[in-house]
Amino acid sequence: MQMPTTAEHRAVIVSENYDRIDGRLARNTDAKALSLGLSQQNERGKAGILAKVWRHTGEEWSEQSEELPLHRVLDLSILVCRSLEHFREAYRFEHLYDPQKPVIDRIGLQGDAMNVAICTDNERIHEDIKQFSLALSQDDEMIGERLRMLSKILKDMGY
Repeated sequence: MQMPTTAEHRAVIVSENYDRIDGRLARNTDAKALSLGLSQQNERGKAGILAKVWRHTGEEWSEQSEELPLHRVLDLSILVCRSLEHFREAYRFEHLYDPQKPVIDRIGLQGDAMNVAICTDNERIHEDIKQFSLALSQDDEMIGERLRMLSKILKDMGY
């Protein structure tokens, strides 16, 4: 199944077999490929680099395919890692977090900080956080495999 090449996203680096390794959805997912490529030129006349998840309905490429700028992919990775770190010690709290201190961390980026916090606006946070923790626990081996690989690659790159 050939990914489309369009003016909106010109793939440069691809993983066309992503459906085989898409976590618990492997071999049963509409996310068929990942790519890094060039976006259309933005208003400043510069093409940006984007990561894209290519979805296929079984009949056609889906408009629900997602594009993310690389910095957002990395920001999501930071958010995931910091969240995993929180949940390693969350058992110490009655509700898996401290309601008096819902901000887990502030991570300095670009002269400001990205807050990592429990969403206390969620009316079902006590129930949902338990489900979230359980899902992390069930996926621990799969997530750990990817984190170890990411760690190795980052070390190889000198980070």
